[in-house]
Amino acid sequence: MPSGYFSGVFSDIILFAFRLYIGAVMLRFLLHWARADFRFNPVARGLMKATNPVLVPLRRFVPGYKGIDWAAVLLMLLLAMVAVATVLTLAGQSPSPAALIVLAVAEVMTVAVKLFFFAILFMVIVSWISPGTYNPAIEVVHAITEPLLRPARQLLPPLGGLDLSPILVLLLLHLTERLIIIPIRGYGLALM
Repeated sequence: MPSGYFSGVFSDIILFAFRLYIGAVMLRFLLHWARADFRFNPVARGLMKATNPVLVPLRRFVPGYKGIDWAAVLLMLLLAMVAVATVLTLAGQSPSPAALIVLAVAEVMTVAVKLFFFAILFMVIVSWISPGTYNPAIEVVHAITEPLLRPARQLLPPLGGLDLSPILVLLLLHLTERLIIIPIRGYGLALM
């Protein structure tokens, strides 16, 4: 097998690891943004333990403002920049700083869309299998998805007990990826 095959697999593993940690920071950011109180939730506490070693020192230099955790936003962008630079370097390319920033923004947006997609899918499956069940993970996912699902429910009220708002939100997430993220990524690649 060609060496390019192994570098592609290695790039995928690196990208997956970075996306996982960016997703953890994003979950924490979203919980803070939704003003969710999860001091006693073991899932949220685990999330805080995983992200505190990097976020707490960063907050000394980048304070929050108007309810937005700017340290988390900066950390997500920096992690995405490192991930994109690493993957492109492994592919034998060297991105310009402008391309790196644009591609990092697209990467963070991709993680957000995937996070919301899988969170909504998780909530739909849970509502079919065991509706009304309490679980710390379900509580965290509910806090994240509810700000998206609530406006969709107002536009598309339940039909005879069947909630179609997740379908609308999933469609909007797909359109966001196709109409916003892909053009941003293409622009970033053009800047290289």
